[in-house]
Amino acid sequence: MMLTRLKAKSERKVAKQICKVVLDHFEKEYSRELGDAWHTVRDILTSPSCWQYAVLLNRFNHPFELEKDLHLKGYHSLFQGSLPYYPKSMKCYLSRTPHRMPSERHQIGNLKKYYLLNAASLLPVLALELRDGEKVLDLCAGPGGKSIALLQCAYPGYLHCNEYDSLRLRWLRQTLESFIPQPLVNVIEVSELDGREMGDAQPETFDKVLVDAPCSNDRSWLFSSDSQNAACRISQRRNLPLLQIELLRSAIKALRPGGLLVYSTCTLSKAENQDVINEVLNSYSNIMPVDIKEMARTCSQDFTFAPTGQECGLLVIPDKGKAWGPMYVAKLKKSWTT
Repeated sequence: MMLTRLKAKSERKVAKQICKVVLDHFEKEYSRELGDAWHTVRDILTSPSCWQYAVLLNRFNHPFELEKDLHLKGYHSLFQGSLPYYPKSMKCYLSRTPHRMPSERHQIGNLKKYYLLNAASLLPVLALELRDGEKVLDLCAGPGGKSIALLQCAYPGYLHCNEYDSLRLRWLRQTLESFIPQPLVNVIEVSELDGREMGDAQPETFDKVLVDAPCSNDRSWLFSSDSQNAACRISQRRNLPLLQIELLRSAIKALRPGGLLVYSTCTLSKAENQDVINEVLNSYSNIMPVDIKEMARTCSQDFTFAPTGQECGLLVIPDKGKAWGPMYVAKLKKSWTT
């Protein structure tokens, strides 16, 4: 009887956590944009017990014992297919079940051995094709997961991590301190600039730019505890594409001719994904789409993709046994002619 009461209480607690205002809003928009696929996506997004966590190993404190243990527990290496770009130094493991490793505690002077993340968030990092010695900008870098992943791929000549939000900036600094050894810290600059000003501050400086833009983060918005606050977020949501376009304009200014830019979000929203990229492509004669369909073909055993109508854009949607995403990734190149 006691167990039944506890179970009922626990179920009520989970039910309370889902914000109906946000779910109703998403229901209307995403059932239209995704069609039947939305039903599965909704089931997974509203059931945290189905969520999966990938384990990204830190090459600067390589945990050989942990790696053996992950194999024994049935984890497999991400991207077993042959991606066009996949550095051997990046090691990420996934389980087909929603098993979650415990997070490591931050200890000053001790580097962490692994980082837990949504595996789909590695796609924008890999799309950037980072090489040793390149100058890289992570324009909206907090809380730092993608910066850490970039450093698993190559040794940049200069990595500029920018974050305008003060709380996320604090996370970013702590994440870098937890994963990156001192010598490498010397090539990293952390700043707190409004990303829309970066292009004017550092014009044509970077070989590669990542814009992991502020967006309607579908997973976290669904669990907004304050419905009044959630309603406010939804009403302000229509302003996000304008901010995202302004961030991209700034990133394009900061990118050298011949350089690559990757734009990513963790929302399913077409207005914040395909529409933003189409607006940018229509506004610039020197910005070209880069075909990344091959990435989707190679990764199809680990991720489910929804059609985007773009050769330069991919959309990962959560699916049964592949509960990764949402993650939109688009890849652009700045040509030499203006």
